[in-house]
Amino acid sequence: MTTPLFRDDAYLRSCEADVVEVNDRGGIVLDRTVFYATGGGQPGDSGYLELDDGSRIEIATTVYDADKQTIVHVPAEGQTLPESGAKLTAHIDWARRYRLMRMHTALHLLSVALPYPVTGGQIGDGEGRLDFDMGDTPLNKEAVSEKVNALASGDHEVAFEWITDEELDANPGLVKTMSVQPPRGAGRVRLVRIGGDVDLQPCGGTHVTRTSEIGPLTLGKSEKKGKQNRRVRLRLTE
Repeated sequence: MTTPLFRDDAYLRSCEADVVEVNDRGGIVLDRTVFYATGGGQPGDSGYLELDDGSRIEIATTVYDADKQTIVHVPAEGQTLPESGAKLTAHIDWARRYRLMRMHTALHLLSVALPYPVTGGQIGDGEGRLDFDMGDTPLNKEAVSEKVNALASGDHEVAFEWITDEELDANPGLVKTMSVQPPRGAGRVRLVRIGGDVDLQPCGGTHVTRTSEIGPLTLGKSEKKGKQNRRVRLRLTE
């Protein structure tokens, strides 16, 4: 099991760590990490591992192992891998991570501006999308854009709290996503709260601490996906 430092502090850019093992596929497992592992529609972090001798191992992405507790750092091809027990410093690509944090938080706001069940989603580098089960309801893009930008510029605090698996089971309305279930297995689930009552839902991803950090947003292409689903894209305006 890897200690996920990003879960308590998404703004950590680096950390010292020990190599637990290099698996049979060449993935590097550390005892602790700042690298977010792919999950919940958010891609895994990239960056590099810096060894004591100053050499680097470039990390292309980060994923969970089959146990969903061990985080595997996937190196770019053609590199020398570290020995088990080696000490190193893990560094994420902070500029990319911060864009993902801003976009992930922005998609939470999009789910407030469009209060329909979410059937899918994807967080990208500067752009993301959510799929909504809204049937034939017309989409007023201008009104949605105004709403989501008003929420972002409102400078709402983004905070975390925890509930037990049983408490989540007793409050199924907290889960907006129909296709992605909140991360379980540790006996408790993290909730992301925006403002006092702007939004509250389970989420294991990384977020900014205030919505004002997101910046201006632009609604992208909207398209129907089947009889019920409408895909709505959202972009950061750099």
